[in-house]
Amino acid sequence: MAESESDRSAVIRGEFTSDTVFEVVVSEDGFGIRPTRLDATIHKVFPDDEPEDDEPSENGRRFVALDGEDVCGYVDTEYEPWNRRLVIADIEVAGAYRGRGIGRALMDHAIDRARERGAGHVWLEVTNVNAPAIRAYQRMGFTFCGLDTSLYSGTESEGETALYMSLFLDPAGE
Repeated sequence: MAESESDRSAVIRGEFTSDTVFEVVVSEDGFGIRPTRLDATIHKVFPDDEPEDDEPSENGRRFVALDGEDVCGYVDTEYEPWNRRLVIADIEVAGAYRGRGIGRALMDHAIDRARERGAGHVWLEVTNVNAPAIRAYQRMGFTFCGLDTSLYSGTESEGETALYMSLFLDPAGE
């Protein structure tokens, strides 16, 4: 795992395929989230980020997984000192490297960074249609902590719901 400030990760195309979405059910009393099987498989390609989104901040770090000189994945993190939270701003694994534990290794590296910084939890946002990522995050111990039905309004992802997930860290580091 290497820490990087270069843009070598731009070669990774953000995309996934799924036959399930996590449907958000709205009631008078609140919201519910449930996995729902689709009639047809979806393939989503994420739009390119705006250039200013890639600028590292004082508390941001990018960790890159390499196979020789090839970038096979990366995770962008941002530490927020005011609430001791490490945000996973972005994580990508190239298609040819998926299913090999690279995403898990990147997340483990980010979680280690969170502990080093004294973070109380790791937080991320994921679209409700990215069931493969949601299931992976759940296997890592992340749980739902909120949602936003309007975050993607006016974007290519309009109609999707932002789901927020958090992993609380044991202060003892266990």
